[in-house]
Amino acid sequence: MKTAIIIGAGPAGLTAALELLRTTDIKPIVYEAESIVGGISKTIYYNGNRMDIGGHRFFSKNDTVMDWWQEIIPLQGAPSKDDILIGRKVLLEKGGPDPEKEDRVMLCRSRLSRILYLRKLFDYPVSLNIETIKNLGFWRIIKIVFSYFKVKCMPAREEKNLEDFMINRFGVELYRTFFRDYTEKVWGIPCHEIGPDWGKQRIKGLSISTTILHALKKNFIPKRKKNSIRQKGTETSLIEQFLYPKHGPGELWEAVATEVERLGGEIHLNSNVIKAFRDGDKITGIQVEQNGIKQKFYSDYFLSTMPIKNLIAAMDDVPTNVRSVADGLVYRDFMTVGLLIDELDIKKTAKPGSPESKLNFIADNWIYVQENDVKLGRIQIFNNWSPYLVKDSSKVWIGLEYFANEGDSLWNMKDELFIQFAISELEKIHVARKESVRDAVLFRIPKAYPAYFGTYNEFNVLRDYLLSIENLFPMGRNGMHKYNNMDHSMLTAMETVRCIREEKIDKSTIWNINSEEDYHENKK
Repeated sequence: MKTAIIIGAGPAGLTAALELLRTTDIKPIVYEAESIVGGISKTIYYNGNRMDIGGHRFFSKNDTVMDWWQEIIPLQGAPSKDDILIGRKVLLEKGGPDPEKEDRVMLCRSRLSRILYLRKLFDYPVSLNIETIKNLGFWRIIKIVFSYFKVKCMPAREEKNLEDFMINRFGVELYRTFFRDYTEKVWGIPCHEIGPDWGKQRIKGLSISTTILHALKKNFIPKRKKNSIRQKGTETSLIEQFLYPKHGPGELWEAVATEVERLGGEIHLNSNVIKAFRDGDKITGIQVEQNGIKQKFYSDYFLSTMPIKNLIAAMDDVPTNVRSVADGLVYRDFMTVGLLIDELDIKKTAKPGSPESKLNFIADNWIYVQENDVKLGRIQIFNNWSPYLVKDSSKVWIGLEYFANEGDSLWNMKDELFIQFAISELEKIHVARKESVRDAVLFRIPKAYPAYFGTYNEFNVLRDYLLSIENLFPMGRNGMHKYNNMDHSMLTAMETVRCIREEKIDKSTIWNINSEEDYHENKK
């Protein structure tokens, strides 16, 4: 029997493993460096509460992915919407089943993300309503409108960097007001030093015109169609609902791992791949370190989701120019502080009479912190992703998200000092008070975001080299150094399995996913 070694048990790695078992006679053998599956999509358990690192909305415009998720974990029947599923007590009062006694289910969640700016909350994407005008002030609104029409009446800028990309779509004032500071927190450098590819990858379909069109559709499309979870033709940033595993994203990947092993695949945790051996245009084997013991394993195919920088470092006889590009790739690292608190000070923004108005938190999944006097980038309210992430429904369980570089002053700060620093920033921007905090924890996630600067402008050299290795298939976010959403990572895995199954020589179709604008997102 042929085998395929898969490096990494995140979304791409586990998707590939299951697809190999379902559609081929090839046995997948997965090596994962961590003690838990899911990669960055794992769920972390702490003191009875669960954390979703970075937030993972289960939404895709690709029907195959949507169906794949629901095949692993089915969609919960009614009641499962946010207006009912505020907490277990409310659900039971409504006559629903006891969710703690149910099997794994996908919840249907409402999406709400807002921007915190000038210590006030603004819609995201920004809408031109009375509240926005009042919060921004008449003069700033005039400047935003004028700068937007100025851009639209003039020839578009040549998009040499991310700043050019955003100004072409939003105008100078709107870019500076709602996009620049947050984006520079994420990447740690000015937007004019970041390549435009990040915008093309993440927000290529978002603009003022698409936002207005979406608002019109929202008001005039018949309710039955508007409420479809598939939301065909909707820009990702404008989706209004999404699927979500009851106990966080890791629940789905744990279920996939169980199915992989049931079907005969292997998954080895705490197994760090440290060496890759090559003979001509093929990889012949890898060396894995587990509990201090190093072993060499051979296979027919090698599917890698490990950071390309690490993969190239593990290989011998790599051309100097290729190794130079790999060494120069940059990543942005991620830190999140989990806080269990009594209440949010900004909860008064909830609409009177709404379910959340009776609780101690607001309806947002995320709050993007555009304030430039704090380093805090984003606030995640876990209660609103799933009430089952929170042990005590009377408390608010939030994540304070920071972007750092491994080894910098933020990253190296002692846990307790960093937690106190984060709490002080939360208090500074009037979100919650220090005395409201009941528990806290800090997690660091290295190489969370592949960056579009450093040697990225020479990435084609690295890509061509990897394509030349016949039985090597990079997949996923870090495996391809692409800031993919989860569904895009899964699609790279599915395309990889198709290439193997059909013995395709041209593997470039894997790299085209989420690169060509009409590859799948704009298909109906």
